[in-house]
Amino acid sequence: MRTFIIRRFIAMIVTIWVIATLTFFLMHAIPGSPFNYHNGKQISAAAEHNMEEHYHIDQPLIVQYGLYLKSIATFDYGPSIKQPTQTVNDLIARGFPVSFELGVTTLVVAIISGMILGILAALKHNGLIDYLAMSIAVLGISIPNFVLATFLIQEFAVNLDLLPAATWQGWRYEVLPTIALATGPMAIIARLIRSSMLEVLTQDYIRTARAKGLSPFLIVMKHALKNALLPVVTVLGTLAASILTGTFVIKDFCDSRYGQIFCR
Repeated sequence: MRTFIIRRFIAMIVTIWVIATLTFFLMHAIPGSPFNYHNGKQISAAAEHNMEEHYHIDQPLIVQYGLYLKSIATFDYGPSIKQPTQTVNDLIARGFPVSFELGVTTLVVAIISGMILGILAALKHNGLIDYLAMSIAVLGISIPNFVLATFLIQEFAVNLDLLPAATWQGWRYEVLPTIALATGPMAIIARLIRSSMLEVLTQDYIRTARAKGLSPFLIVMKHALKNALLPVVTVLGTLAASILTGTFVIKDFCDSRYGQIFCR
C-alpha cells in the first residue's frame, strides 16, 4: 500500500507539471499581449512595457517558465491583473471558503437526492415513479448548470421573490446555487443507483432475505444498497471535482444582468 501511494503521488506531481507546462506554452503561443487593453481602453506603449516588466513578461521565455514553476511550487501567484491592489492569493483566500462550502453542500444534496431517486426508480421498475425519476435524471444531465441557474433566478428570485438573489449570508442564500449545481450530479448518481439496484435485487442473497421474512426497508437499506453503492463510490472523486469547478462558473455567473445571485 505504501508503494502504491508513493507511485500515485509521483504520478500526480508529474501530471500537474505536464498540465502546467502545456498551459504555460499554449498561453504564450496565443498572439497579442494581455496588457493591450485596460478597463476596455487601449493603453500606451510605455504603460504596456511597464506592466510587462512588472509581471516579468519581458524576460526570456525560459526565465518566465522558471518563475512560473517557482510560483506554483511556492503557492505564490503574484499580483492580480484585474485587481492590481490585491494578489491572486488574496482572491483565492476570499473566494475558496464560499466555493468549498457550496461544493460540500451540493455534493451532500446530490448524493442523498440521487440515492432516493435511484432506489425509488429501481423498486418501482417500469412504473410511473421509475419513468418520472429517470425523466428528472435525463433533464438534470442535459441542462447545463448555468442555464438552470438562469431559470431559477428568473422564477424564484425575480418573478416569485421567494429566495434572495444576492450575497451569501445564510442558508436561504445557498438554496438556488445548490440546486443549480446538484441537479447534474444527482442525475448521474440516480441512474447509477437504479441500474445497480436492479442488478442487486435479483441476487440470491436478496431472495434469501425475502424468504426469511425481512421487511422490504431492511432488505434495501441493509443488504441491497450496500452493494449498489459501489459504482457511485468510484465516481465520487470525479463528481466532486466537477462540482468544485462548477462553483466557480456559478459564482462568475453573478455578473449577469440578473444580479449578483451567488456571490458573497
